[in-house]
Amino acid sequence: MSDTYVTFQGWVGNDVTHKRVNNISVANFRVATTPRLKRKGEWVDGDTTWYSVAAWRLLADHVTDSVKKGDAVIVHGKLRSEAWRREDGQVSTTLVVDASFVGHDMCKGTSTFTRSSRPDRVESDIHDEVAEMIHQEADVETKMSSWGEPVPQPPFFGQEPGDEPAA
Repeated sequence: MSDTYVTFQGWVGNDVTHKRVNNISVANFRVATTPRLKRKGEWVDGDTTWYSVAAWRLLADHVTDSVKKGDAVIVHGKLRSEAWRREDGQVSTTLVVDASFVGHDMCKGTSTFTRSSRPDRVESDIHDEVAEMIHQEADVETKMSSWGEPVPQPPFFGQEPGDEPAA
């Protein structure tokens, strides 16, 4: 299965909502895009497409602090669709973009960038501890599946299943 990534420009159509799901920040907002088309020699507005945008973690916090209804934005992320049943029984589909990047569209106005502060550093030299852990040789390397699960290995010759391999 392959993912579809999109980049689009549009206008924020609502106030950003922010919440925490399992202690992870998520921000949601809607963006409208309306293409300009030349028909019969004249420029006209095409059909408007609405995207629901979900930003997660630190991006969610920054979007909440920076993006407001009416802002021109550029969004890049993974596109998916969600089908849901409306109150009248009709099935509707919503285009959702799980954002990787969100920024103001500088063709439509100006913006001021404020660098976020870095988290406080831990006083202990954690880098040395991590380096030591990384460079330790494992007694037996466990093979992992593409899902990150240990793959059972057949026993070595002369061993029963569950016995430690001979050194």
